[in-house]
Formats: sequence, C-alpha cells, structure tokens
Amino acid sequence: MTAIRRVGFAPVVDEGARLLILGSLPGDASLDAGQYYAHPRNAFWRLMEAVLGAPLAALPYEARLAALLARHVGLWDVIASAERKGSLDAAIRTPEAADLIALTHRLPDLRAIAFNGGTAARHGRRILEGATTAALIDLPSSSPAHARAFEEKLAHWRMLEPYLG
Repeated sequence: MTAIRRVGFAPVVDEGARLLILGSLPGDASLDAGQYYAHPRNAFWRLMEAVLGAPLAALPYEARLAALLARHVGLWDVIASAERKGSLDAAIRTPEAADLIALTHRLPDLRAIAFNGGTAARHGRRILEGATTAALIDLPSSSPAHARAFEEKLAHWRMLEPYLG
C-alpha cells in the first residue's frame, strides 16, 4: 500500500462554540463517507451521547452535527493534510497543521479544547499552548485502535461536561 496525501474536513463550528474537540486526521472510513467518526467501531458518537445525555448515535449524520452545535460543541482536526498508508495515526507522515489559532480567535466564547487521542494532543498542544486561554484537555482516543474499555474512556470524556452549553 502506497502512502497518499489525505486531506481532512472543514471545521464544524459556529461562533457560539464553548468546547472544541480536535481529532488528528480522519481515517479512511470517515474520509470515504465524508463524515467525522464514521468507522462503526469508533466510540466518538456513543461517548458524546453519554456526555451530552442526548441520543446521537442513531441520528442521521447532519442531525448529530446539529445536536453538537446546539450544545456549543465544535469539531475539527489538528492536521489539515498528511501522507498516510491506512488509517492509523502512527502512519502519518509530513503532516500539515490546521490553522487552529485562526479558528480559536474566531470563537469568543471558547472555554475548552479537547484532544481526541495522543496524536491530536501532541500536535495540538504544540500549536495552542500559550496561544489561547481555553483549557486544554487530553482525552483517550475514541478510535477502535485505542484498546480501552468504553467505560474507562467515558470516565475521562466526562471531564467535558462543565464546558457544555
């Protein structure tokens, strides 16, 4: 398999965002579907369903996004594009950073930025530490490649609750 340049999605956010959740770079299933966290075993939507206390996982994709925005939650990735074979973060090469600083400056109500996994945290903290007053929160990855029990991941993801609108 040859590494090809993968390009992420535009941010899903509005000016009312209080919480921004940043992944690394969408995996192949997400890129193929044109949807954040589209892999059926990725726990993101189930985690957010539990954190928000609202059904998300069974909703159509656009309704999921609308539900996040209604609770002042935005989504994006720390890497705008990169070469990668497959979907694993460990295979990312020559990453191009997303313009996180410009985005955060457009969000006057932003209180917290959560990193979905270690790769997102490493890249995101390098860009954002000292450039924002928002709390920076490292979370265990929602990816099925990150082998932790759902309940263990959820215990960490519940740290987002105070930042919800």
